[in-house]
Amino acid sequence: MSPTSLDKSKIKFLLLEGLHPSALQVLQAAGYSQIESLSGALPQDELIERIADVHFIGIRSRTQLTAEVLAHAHKLVAIGCFCIGTNQVDLNAARERGIAVFNAPYSNTRSVAELVLAEAILLLRGVPEKNAVAHRGGWLKTADNAFEVRGKQLGIVGYGAIGSQLSVLAEALGMQVVFHDVVAKLPLGNARQAAGLNELLGTSDIVTLHVPELPSTQWMIGAAEIAAMKPGAVFINASRGTVVEIEPLAQALRERKLLGAAVDVFPVEPRSNKDEFLSPLRGLDNVILTPHIGGSTLEAQANIGLEVAEKLVKYSDNGTTISSVNFPEVALPAQRGKHRILHVHRNVPGVMSEINRVFSDNQINVSSQYLQTNEAIGYVVMDIDAESSELALQKLQQVPGTLRCRVLF
Repeated sequence: MSPTSLDKSKIKFLLLEGLHPSALQVLQAAGYSQIESLSGALPQDELIERIADVHFIGIRSRTQLTAEVLAHAHKLVAIGCFCIGTNQVDLNAARERGIAVFNAPYSNTRSVAELVLAEAILLLRGVPEKNAVAHRGGWLKTADNAFEVRGKQLGIVGYGAIGSQLSVLAEALGMQVVFHDVVAKLPLGNARQAAGLNELLGTSDIVTLHVPELPSTQWMIGAAEIAAMKPGAVFINASRGTVVEIEPLAQALRERKLLGAAVDVFPVEPRSNKDEFLSPLRGLDNVILTPHIGGSTLEAQANIGLEVAEKLVKYSDNGTTISSVNFPEVALPAQRGKHRILHVHRNVPGVMSEINRVFSDNQINVSSQYLQTNEAIGYVVMDIDAESSELALQKLQQVPGTLRCRVLF
């Protein structure tokens, strides 16, 4: 089968923010060689300049792919977010340009769960404060406000991939687990679902957050929720920085209403390691502050590199969009001797009729056709006779509602 799209040696990848070498290895093993890998994020003006000439881009959380940036991405086919979240990408703008977005929603769940569990143990033992005092030359040897985790109640807000895995690990240490989620979830082990958030807050010795960044979760933990927490409890946020109002939390820690806290994500975070970190939580001995490293282990980064790079390869090689966050999901077997056309269009009545009319009016044989839609777009993949692909592409690009159409192979 002769290729009709770009040769792999001409397809350009730009990988930013020091992605794990596993990503590069996957791309090279799949036959791609035009790969540029940079250790950091790019300023917006440079990003706009560089993105104009690449077909695939890989990023982490610092790179902001806004509508303005994507407007210059004339060749961009797909975006790989080598992390859990995708809030750094304007998903609607990407979708409108026919750009698929992939991420790694599960690869670092173990890393986050382990960090939270370790922080819970340290906070209940008062280690952060004892450590800080020792660094200043003091000696705070006491059993006051030092507790075992065995028998304590862990309240998990958000019982998804991370929350449920943490639940299993905590129960293995003898903890009682309750969780709150917006939907009913099947508990693992002996965990139980709380009647509501206030019940969880008022009865838990440890409260830990594992929710996505959504309008419904913005500032969901504020002064009222912190006041509802059990006196002497500890608080952990390793989810998203916009979930918690920091000043009420800092006040509760200063007043010792809460025994301690661990925070890994913040409403505003430094763009690089050279920028100053500012927060009302600085200087509080009973607080563990970490620089958004919940999923930053070598194991997690290696797994993320493999997962996202493999998704990009599959999309580039045969158009598969399984687990895309902004595209309909389609898995596609290859067919010998055929050319494959990918058509992304607005999900409005009449588009598929026009697409099929192109084939019938021009007597083009379709050997297979795959269609999936979401609320905004339709994604149709067609395998046709090779000699008809040039004509079909020309006609399909003229169909009203077309966002993007190309011959894959």
